[in-house]
Amino acid sequence: MKRVISTEKIPVYLWLDDLEDGALLQALDLANLPFAFHHIAIMPDSHLGFGMPIGGVLAARQAVVPNAVGVDIGCGMCSLRTDLRGTGGEDLKKMMGLIRRLVPVGFQHHGEVQPESCMPALPDDSERLTPVSLREFERARRQVGTLGGGNHFIELQQGSDGFVWIMIHSGSRNIGLQVAEHYHRLAVERTTARGDEVPKDLSFFGDDDPLFRAYLAEMRFCIEFALANRRLMMQRVQEAVCEVAGDVGFSGFINKPHNFADTEMHYGEEVLVHRKGATRARLGELGMIPGSQGSPSYIVRGKGNPLSFESCSHGAGRLMSRNAARKKLDLKAEQQKLEKMGVLHAVRGRRDLDEAPSSYKNIRQVMANQQDLVEIVTELKPLAVIKG
Repeated sequence: MKRVISTEKIPVYLWLDDLEDGALLQALDLANLPFAFHHIAIMPDSHLGFGMPIGGVLAARQAVVPNAVGVDIGCGMCSLRTDLRGTGGEDLKKMMGLIRRLVPVGFQHHGEVQPESCMPALPDDSERLTPVSLREFERARRQVGTLGGGNHFIELQQGSDGFVWIMIHSGSRNIGLQVAEHYHRLAVERTTARGDEVPKDLSFFGDDDPLFRAYLAEMRFCIEFALANRRLMMQRVQEAVCEVAGDVGFSGFINKPHNFADTEMHYGEEVLVHRKGATRARLGELGMIPGSQGSPSYIVRGKGNPLSFESCSHGAGRLMSRNAARKKLDLKAEQQKLEKMGVLHAVRGRRDLDEAPSSYKNIRQVMANQQDLVEIVTELKPLAVIKG
């Protein structure tokens, strides 16, 4: 941990020195919430979000804040090790071309509905707790197994263990957005009606409100959908790899969401821990921390540090906003940087500069700042990247 701020109702623990002013103010708002528990933890990749900084961890007593989970509920990463000792050249290009044909990206969906077996089971809605998930279920069958946009990616990576790895970052697509917006709107109404003086973007449900249980039920379904989404994409990527490389073995699937809330025990109390752009890192638990398409990613093992509510960063974190990156960064310089590394990259035009390496923080510094949270197991260098 780098520093502690003790000026608010509860302390704020920070694992970085360079938190931007807007994100810092958001962290202080969290520390003054009436239900915030013990302290607020801010991870080393943190930056400005909506209501709560990305890379923030909030433990709450008897309350849930939809916006402290975020609009892409269940967004996270998965990884898988192949038994390939390396790949490159034409084989790598062929693999990426096949993946692009098998996995829709951006706003694209599948032309046909995917088998219901690819979807998580619909929740038991005998108590009418999941109206949004039920409404969106059939549309989601065209979205399962699709990447989405923004910072979502599919990468082939060369591991320090000698093997080629696959890593995917994606979330719950439109169903997660619909759930998030529906319950945030209701939370604002409820919070206003109660007269609770909290920032609008941190509106909440108390556990005596039926919408508390309803949001958690819908959130859990979205988390399951996000996992199903990543699993199906991983299956399609495996198919592409095998079509080019032949009989390839795969092992060690890891899945880690980083936008979720879960009931956990901390400091002797049961609390609802909200992680928005933060990953759980219990003692011995494996996870992933990606860099950018021009820097390493890492397979890590958690140290279970109670000061972070057993959490760590979910990536490198943005150094500049998307608009700032498109305005300030030099396209040719970013492309040359990636080409010098030998990466089949996704910076093809100015509109892609928001995902250029220079728009992100230095991943090695981020890792150095959280040595007390995780240990590095495997370093993964990017070979080829598909961005949403």
